[in-house]
Amino acid sequence: MNITKLIHPEGWRFVGIFAIASISVRLILKVIGWVGAVQAWDFISIILIAWCVYFFRNPKRLTPLREGLLISPADGKVVMVKDIVPPAEFELGSEPYTRISVFLNVFDVHINRIPMDGTVKKVIYHPGRFFNASLDKASEHNERNSIILETSFGNIAFVQIAGLIARRIRCDVDPGDTVIAGSQYGLIRFGSRMDIFIPKTTNPLVCVGQRMIAGETILADFKSDELPRQGHIVETL
Repeated sequence: MNITKLIHPEGWRFVGIFAIASISVRLILKVIGWVGAVQAWDFISIILIAWCVYFFRNPKRLTPLREGLLISPADGKVVMVKDIVPPAEFELGSEPYTRISVFLNVFDVHINRIPMDGTVKKVIYHPGRFFNASLDKASEHNERNSIILETSFGNIAFVQIAGLIARRIRCDVDPGDTVIAGSQYGLIRFGSRMDIFIPKTTNPLVCVGQRMIAGETILADFKSDELPRQGHIVETL
């Protein structure tokens, strides 16, 4: 097993930073003679480094390959499904699209994956603010990076949105790139959100409150006329 692939490459830098900071603080505490504080700090350091490794984890995913399937590009919970006219810069026309919003908390995998085979048409980055990513206004005001993907079923868009404590969006694709569903293309550090825009002619197969697994969960099927998914919480005994 290649241990370097267990977490995202960007994660190793943060693990190193956490480790160096931990050692530095420990040395300072020893110099000033705070023995009890050293022991407490050792425990805290292990927790912080373990959390950093956990946050940047890179689990394997098994992506459905049938033509027409739209796969979730992010782990997390669906917090909104609504019809909205896409931003003009997306060049998707003036008719409403269905926007599926997936919120990622700090315990979700934050590696993002391509939702469908196609060619990257546009990549649009916007600096912005850092409201709570679960809020509707985050789509307009927060730092975000949008990808317009040309597929055999028409154009779709998906947007990485920075959250309340996220301060960096990473995108590893460029206009003209040919991409395949399930492949990794980026990362949002810490709490964040992913918006996916699909034509209203295709019904979403997920509902608010449902958990998503990037690269595995089917959001929609462009070759199906199935009705929009609805759901409710079933109480456990």
